[in-house]
Amino acid sequence: MNLAICGTGLIVNEGALPALKEVPEISKTAIFARPHSKDKAEKLAEDFSIKKVYTDYDELLKDEEINFVYIGLINSVHYEYAKKALLAEKNVIVEKPFATTSKEVEEIKNLAEEKNLYVFEAITTLNLPNFSAIKEKLPQLGKIRAVTANFSQYSSRYDKYLQGEVAPAFDPKKFGGALYDLNIYNLNFIVGLFGEPDEVNYTANIGFNGVDTSGIVVMKYKNFFASAVAAKDSDSPSYAIIQGEKGYIRTLGKPNELQGFEINLRGSDKVEKISLNKFSHRMTHEFKRFAEIYNKKDFSAMQKGLETSLAVMKTAEKARSQIIS
Repeated sequence: MNLAICGTGLIVNEGALPALKEVPEISKTAIFARPHSKDKAEKLAEDFSIKKVYTDYDELLKDEEINFVYIGLINSVHYEYAKKALLAEKNVIVEKPFATTSKEVEEIKNLAEEKNLYVFEAITTLNLPNFSAIKEKLPQLGKIRAVTANFSQYSSRYDKYLQGEVAPAFDPKKFGGALYDLNIYNLNFIVGLFGEPDEVNYTANIGFNGVDTSGIVVMKYKNFFASAVAAKDSDSPSYAIIQGEKGYIRTLGKPNELQGFEINLRGSDKVEKISLNKFSHRMTHEFKRFAEIYNKKDFSAMQKGLETSLAVMKTAEKARSQIIS
C-alpha cells in the first residue's frame, strides 16, 4: 500500500502519522495540503520521512506510485475527496465520519464496488481487538435490555468558540458538532454490535451558531433501548455499558480507544477483565486491519465495513435532522 496523506491537522500529525510508524505494510508516499498549509506539510514530510509534498489534489491523483489516499480533512469535504480519488482509480481510507449523508456514503460504496476498489472508514472502535472480543462475549449476557455509551471530552477549541471564534469542529455548515464528532464513536459501537435501530431521537444543547455542543441520541431496538451521550462542552468519564438479563459488560476508557472491558454474569462474584489491544496508539490497529484486508484481497470484508458505515450514517443523519432546520 503506497499511501498519500491528505491533511495536516491534529488527526494527521498526532493520529495517522504516528500510528503508521508501526505499520510497515503501508508506505507513506506523499502528503497533501492546501497552499496556505504547505509549510506544515513540508515539516511533516521531513519529520515522518515522506518523500513527496502536493498542494494540488488533482496532481496527486495523477501520481501512479500512489494507490491509496487517506483523507484526514474536515468532515464536509470527505465525500468530495473520496469520490475524486475513486474516479482516479485510487483506493481510499476516509476519516470518520465517512461522509455527511447516507446518500453520499451509498454513492461512494456503490462506486467502489463498481470499480473493484477498496474504501475503508477510519473508525478506531470497530477495528480494535477489544471490540471483537465484546462481540464474542455478547451472547453470554442473554437478552439485551439496555445499552448506554458516553464520550464526553471538553474541546480544546471550546473556549475560543465561547468567545465567538468558530473552528470547523463547531461549524454546523461544515458538519461540526458533538454528534458527527464524538458521538460517531458511540454510534459505531452500538450499531456495530446491534445494527441499525428502529427509531432515533436526538436532544442537544445548541450553541449560538446552531451547532450541537453536546447531546444524547436515544435509539429504540425491538427488545431494548440504547442511549449515546457526547459532549464537547463538558467532561466526564467515558464508558459504555451493555445490560443483559444474565449479566453486563462495561468498557474501560474512551470508546475511540476501548482499552479493555469487564464482564460480570448474574449470580457470580467474579468480574472478568479483558484487554487485548496490542498497540499503544489507538489508530494502529485500524491501519493494520486495512492492510490485511487489502493484501488478502478480502473484498467481502471491505463491503461488510461499508454496510456498517452506511447504517451508522443513516442513524446519525436521522438524529441530525432533528436539530437542523
